[in-house]
Amino acid sequence: MSSGVAVDPSCQETFQSLKLGKKTKFIVFKLSDDLQKIQVEKSSESGNYDEFLDALPANSPRYAVYDFEYEKDEGKRSKICFVAWSPDEAKIKEKMLYASSKDALRRSLVGLAVEVQGTDLDEISYEQVLDKILRMTS
Repeated sequence: MSSGVAVDPSCQETFQSLKLGKKTKFIVFKLSDDLQKIQVEKSSESGNYDEFLDALPANSPRYAVYDFEYEKDEGKRSKICFVAWSPDEAKIKEKMLYASSKDALRRSLVGLAVEVQGTDLDEISYEQVLDKILRMTS
């Protein structure tokens, strides 16, 4: 199911700076006020995982990408994580629109390694995401 929402070109441009340039640590995307396109709401060149979580609103859905770094036997690793954030407190209509628009953004961001969906912060905690990555890579 697709909502017909377009992806603003700035989404891919900002994603490329995260993926290739390693200049960006995370990106938060939102639907425009007229609900016609997905756009970049915020990006950060630095920031740890807690700062990333703080950038997600408590009562409104968002999409986000985080350059997730972790340690494994061979040393430091990195995976690009896509987060579909849909908090329980969000309005039903808004959650449905975000859910039906997600694939348009996902398809435009080539190179995502992991997708995580969360309705509360526990589901997208550092530990939960790390566990998912480690299960996927072992």
